[in-house]
Amino acid sequence: MRDSLQQSFDEEVTTSRPRLHKLKIKNFRAIGPTPVTIDLDEIVVLVGPNNAGKSSILRAYQVVMSEGSNNAKLTIDDFPNKVVDPNNAPEIELYSIVNSENSPGKRWIDSSSGEMIVRERWKWGEPGSPRRQGYDAEINDWAEEVPWGAANIANSRRPEPHRVDAFENPEDQAKSIIKILESILNEKVKEVTSNIEADGDKTEFGSLLEQIKGIQKKIVAESESQISLVESELTSYKVFPGYQVSFDAKPEDEIEKTISFFKSSPQLLMGPENGFKSDIEKQGSGARRTLLWAALRYITENGYHKKSKKDRQSSLERPNVLLIDEPELCLHPSAIREACKVLYDLPKNNNWQVMVTTHSPAFIDLSRDNTTIVRVERDIEGAIQGTTLFRPDKVKLDEDDKRLLKLLNQFDPYVAEFFFGGRAIIVEGDTEYTAFKYVINNEGDFFKDTHVIRARGKATIASLVKILNHFNCSYSVLHDSDTPLNKNNGKSAAWGTNNNILDSVKQHSTPWKVRLVSSIKNFESAFLSKEVSSDKPYNALMELTRDDEAYKSIRDLLHSLYDHNHDLPKGAMEWDHISQLEKVVSDV
Repeated sequence: MRDSLQQSFDEEVTTSRPRLHKLKIKNFRAIGPTPVTIDLDEIVVLVGPNNAGKSSILRAYQVVMSEGSNNAKLTIDDFPNKVVDPNNAPEIELYSIVNSENSPGKRWIDSSSGEMIVRERWKWGEPGSPRRQGYDAEINDWAEEVPWGAANIANSRRPEPHRVDAFENPEDQAKSIIKILESILNEKVKEVTSNIEADGDKTEFGSLLEQIKGIQKKIVAESESQISLVESELTSYKVFPGYQVSFDAKPEDEIEKTISFFKSSPQLLMGPENGFKSDIEKQGSGARRTLLWAALRYITENGYHKKSKKDRQSSLERPNVLLIDEPELCLHPSAIREACKVLYDLPKNNNWQVMVTTHSPAFIDLSRDNTTIVRVERDIEGAIQGTTLFRPDKVKLDEDDKRLLKLLNQFDPYVAEFFFGGRAIIVEGDTEYTAFKYVINNEGDFFKDTHVIRARGKATIASLVKILNHFNCSYSVLHDSDTPLNKNNGKSAAWGTNNNILDSVKQHSTPWKVRLVSSIKNFESAFLSKEVSSDKPYNALMELTRDDEAYKSIRDLLHSLYDHNHDLPKGAMEWDHISQLEKVVSDV
């Protein structure tokens, strides 16, 4: 029984998809001696202020994957404070998940987590090339030897990086796009260059190889007399007495590797359909970025996942990782949603991961299961920190949560603004949002770091609360109390949602950090002069502009949600048990 369980475990580990697992960086560029650790998912979104080290994280993976080339050589600018300190040398550690097809050997494999994980690290004692080491799982220590041996072989066993910088020059940006397009072509070449069809017959390519073999054999046979003459001449020189020289042309060895389908340096041209076409680097930055998204979209729609199951199982293709800085740059607002969808769909190809830095909440989709969101920022002492804000497996969203968040994301792509820092206040609808935004704009810097999160429906509040609980941060919630019975004297669904919100708030690891406030019975009746059935946000805005008392009341409400020690105004109540709401509502 134990053997069968071990065999099942080994099979599960062996068939894992090769991918990046974790990146640990210290003393590299903006990152100091306190390591920044990034747990890698299919999609990793890095958020945070400028100059916090987000781009350094993308660059770190690109550097270690360039070992053996000039791109892996650090300059003095890459060292902390531009000083070479042996005790604080740049160090990058990479955890890769492998399988039986790209495994470097048992010595380097840690399978304790259920995955086959290989650890490597690169250290720079001085500007120039790094020293790579492998972690020996058998002795639990770093070894002088390395997994996979030579750098070029090791690089081929890890995901290939495709870096797209925010402000790279036109030539480098063109190379990035061409490299991605080449990955598509190489994928198609692998399909075309299969020798045998599924039914056992030779493919068109297989037949071509047979013809080439025949031609090679014929050439070697016709050259046999000349080859023999050369062999005899070389042997007669007796450079090594008692040895004979012979020449083997190897006409049938690895013929497919001698065939090149495309130029070694392909060009990418763009221009009018019937006019002059110029190199892509001569186009504008907007055109280049648009072409990049077109290439990525092609992969999502026609890539690896379109293959048959049999093809996927037999493929030894190299995985890819897209490292992209600020994808929102040079994109028309209407194109941002499409670009976001492309990024999130890319890993569905099964051989892509994405790491992206962004200042746009539109690139955060809370309804997806494959996303890790990391905020990169400096602490009080100036050290860079990477804090994982969101992982779907930790937040434990149910299907209703995902459905509601997906709808919310479609209506309000900026709902995820709270991931970028500041004080979060969840409100139920557009009226509260409009009123609070008006006050914030009028009050100068007092509320400048406040994010008002519009749930666009009472039921969605509990889903947003689950996400904020995962931050373990302080926040506030404002919702309508509603009433136990609706206008037809039936049970009110909105009233039942109060308990759902309370239950979610109580799941916070430190519930006292949350201020749960209800407007009695709703926001309009509590703080405005009248309730209206339509154009509620507009009517609220108009009343605030002409009624100083209404403005003061809503300003006090916002202040109490911003600062939990500030007293609530009349019309609002902090609560932690449904009986409190029942009593107040019945009195009203």
